[in-house]
Amino acid sequence: ARTQQKYTHRGGVRPFGISLMIAGYDETGPQLFQVDPSGAYFGWKASAIGKNHVNAKSFLEKRYNEDVELEDAIHTAILTLKEGFEEAITAENIEIGIVGPDKKFRVLTPAEVQDYLAEVE
Repeated sequence: ARTQQKYTHRGGVRPFGISLMIAGYDETGPQLFQVDPSGAYFGWKASAIGKNHVNAKSFLEKRYNEDVELEDAIHTAILTLKEGFEEAITAENIEIGIVGPDKKFRVLTPAEVQDYLAEVE
């Protein structure tokens, strides 16, 4: 906390911050928003943040379509992660969360993730 506080008292120093991806579902359908440290937010159909996000976004632009089913969306997400991951992807080092028309967020179990990983390999 002290280190972060120092950065708020000097000019020309970048503040600490994170970007967030927020997913939800409302009466118009699925929603995905990115919120930057500045407070700016953007709506997306599919997006990525973090290391190699440029390559991930390019990959998503090529593979995304408006009529994607949940199963295909999960497969695309896994393939996108594989593009930028430096090590092997396993059910222990990734998590997948889904939200659907019931508006309930759920994180897939490691066994479910493993099943999806097996399908894309």
